[in-house]
Amino acid sequence: MQKTVSLLVFIILVAGQMLGQQYSKTGSGITASLQSMTVEVKFYSPEIVRVTKTPDGNSFTRQSLSVIKTPEKTPLKIEGNGSVVILSSKALSVTIDLKTGKIAYNDAQGNPLLSEKEYGAQFTPVKDVQKEAFLARQAFLLDKNEAIYGLGQQQNGKLIQRNERIVLKNDNMKICIPYFMSAKGYGLFWDNYAATTYTDNAQETSFESLGDGADYYFMYGGNGDGVIARMRELTGQAPMLPLWTYGYWQSRERYKTQQELVGVVEKYRSIGVPLDGIIQDWQYWGRDSVWNAMSFDSKTYPDPQGMTDKIHAMNAHLMIVAWPGFGPLTKQYKELSAKKMMINFDTWPPKSGAKPYDPYNPTARDIYWDYLNKGVFSFNTDAWWLDSSEPDHINVKEEDFDQPTYLGSYRSVVNAFPLEHVGGVYDHQRATTSDKRVCILTRSAFAGQQRYGANSWSGDIVAGWETLQKQIPAALNFSSCGIPYWNADIGGFFLWNYGGEKALENNAYRELYVRWIQFGAFTPMMRSHGTDAPKEIFRFGKRGDRDFDAIEKYINLRYSLLPYLYSTAWNVSNNAGSIMRPLFFDFVNDKAVPDINDEYLFGKSILVAPVVNPMYVSSQDGKGTEDYSQAKSRKVYLPAGSQWFDFWTGEKLDGGQSLEKAAPIDILPLYIKAGSVIPFGPKVQYATEKKWNNLEIRIYPGADGEFVLYEDENDNYNYEKGAYSTISFHWNDKSRVLTISERNGHFAGMLEKRSFILNMAGKDKKAVKKVSYSGKKMFVKF
Repeated sequence: MQKTVSLLVFIILVAGQMLGQQYSKTGSGITASLQSMTVEVKFYSPEIVRVTKTPDGNSFTRQSLSVIKTPEKTPLKIEGNGSVVILSSKALSVTIDLKTGKIAYNDAQGNPLLSEKEYGAQFTPVKDVQKEAFLARQAFLLDKNEAIYGLGQQQNGKLIQRNERIVLKNDNMKICIPYFMSAKGYGLFWDNYAATTYTDNAQETSFESLGDGADYYFMYGGNGDGVIARMRELTGQAPMLPLWTYGYWQSRERYKTQQELVGVVEKYRSIGVPLDGIIQDWQYWGRDSVWNAMSFDSKTYPDPQGMTDKIHAMNAHLMIVAWPGFGPLTKQYKELSAKKMMINFDTWPPKSGAKPYDPYNPTARDIYWDYLNKGVFSFNTDAWWLDSSEPDHINVKEEDFDQPTYLGSYRSVVNAFPLEHVGGVYDHQRATTSDKRVCILTRSAFAGQQRYGANSWSGDIVAGWETLQKQIPAALNFSSCGIPYWNADIGGFFLWNYGGEKALENNAYRELYVRWIQFGAFTPMMRSHGTDAPKEIFRFGKRGDRDFDAIEKYINLRYSLLPYLYSTAWNVSNNAGSIMRPLFFDFVNDKAVPDINDEYLFGKSILVAPVVNPMYVSSQDGKGTEDYSQAKSRKVYLPAGSQWFDFWTGEKLDGGQSLEKAAPIDILPLYIKAGSVIPFGPKVQYATEKKWNNLEIRIYPGADGEFVLYEDENDNYNYEKGAYSTISFHWNDKSRVLTISERNGHFAGMLEKRSFILNMAGKDKKAVKKVSYSGKKMFVKF
């Protein structure tokens, strides 16, 4: 018996020693050999962990396209306990089971966050053209009712992305990012650029992609804002956009002449409706064979410098479209083809012979910018519309994905096309000048694109109420991926359902358009665009007409909120904040909010509840009854944990309740969180027409609150050198004192002295004070 016990003890000791030999410590974690693979766990910070897994006999070293953070020195405690190794930082503990390969994540208090599935890594050998590769797959186990968000921009109408199987491959109207954020306060980024299959069911949650191994990052932030901060830390911060970009944009598919384009700006100025951006869509270069020539057709655009100068003289700005594909008769096509820097498949437009360039190649990006700079930017244009940045792929053949790129087969890097393309334009403009901030409108994205001054739009959507409904969760999931700038074609792109070119004669469409412009006023970019019928405000009548007045009302409201929005943008750049915020970001203890997909916060103070169903026109063809005589209502949920003010009436309401809000055609339900301090700007025709020397500061009592007013030179990169100022407003609800802080910072043209009109929200119209401010701290008692 004693011999048996001794033998058993010996076996256990040997087994423990063998398991101990399965891993080795590194400077930032461990590597382990298990389950016929090499696993490395590396801490990039106390809150960020990278995991790579590679089948035995294969190497896995690569430079990430998305991740720019390098590992920081992170104090770790590493303990081996039999078949388990535990790595602990001040924020996380990571447990690796050396038998099953399972990795589990707990917070510093030991609360479970996420676990891999036992034996959850799989590698299936495949061929990537002539290269040996794998279908790499990793499965995780989530809590049964755990809410997760992200995956880019999916048009499935869902906010919570559970019980889905989605092939994540970028396409028009579909932005795919293999990332999700959990309501438990963590995020996970699967760092792979091939088409990726995301699966979530009762058994597991998994990512599967073509690659040399599995590579993912686990991030712990504690809440939604914290996860966004970790994702930005990992993949890059979002720079400031120019102030004028937060104004109103007018676009159309398409303005066909220089005179027509300039004439739209002239019309806006003549009728006194605010406008900051005008957009030139395709074919300013001429016929399809010279598609994307990056030069102006001499017949239709004879004087591009004069055109730009006229637009600037009216204090407006010009955005110009550029595509990733080139027609066969362009100089770009010939040069890039000769240097083997094209990807050989058909792109837009059909039957044109156009092919996309290879944006993965740094030399190709140099060539792209050289033509764009000389042919367009040299005329002092202001912003870029990088259309079709997926890119469009027509006449699709499987062998198209075998095409070589600078970084491997097109199949292996397809989803990173927009990241490399947009990044190339951003980097080159930054190298060319610091006088203009880069502003890029683009149709696709990938993780990290926020660092390139990009604003993604939701693609060529078809106008309809269901489409409008879907844009809200699409935007919120996209924002949850750490990319703060998003917008949609106001009114939808295609108007097929409403009579096409006659859509504006259809009262049903006009109702939809008014509701959509209300929603657009509370997105990061307010931009009207589409095909079939023009959408300029003067197409809807004149001042005094119902639809014209409703549209103008929300353009003016947008401009009045510019101080709030620009300061929110600074919070995005300086503190990794977000503009469009799912309600669960701010109300984690309210069990009613995780799946509310038709409301959101705009910044941290304004709850927006867009009207996404028809109320006043009975049929889509516009021939049914039309009755605006009696206001109809929209159900709104006010989150618990705060009181709320009706923006329009000043009525104070308790949170944690649903109510019916009357929503006549000119009313978008808006509610302000108690404790908010919101600056309102002057009535203007363009963003910089008037100085902010007499701002209204509106206080919404009921809780303590704070707001930081940010100002700078509006359109250059001097803010990166410290040329900006901030003024903090703190409201103490108990003492009813507003503290205006000492001004921090300085910039050229800064207001040394100014007035603030302090207004207490609610029904007390007499609670208004005007104070003079010269940069010194002051207290105002109410």
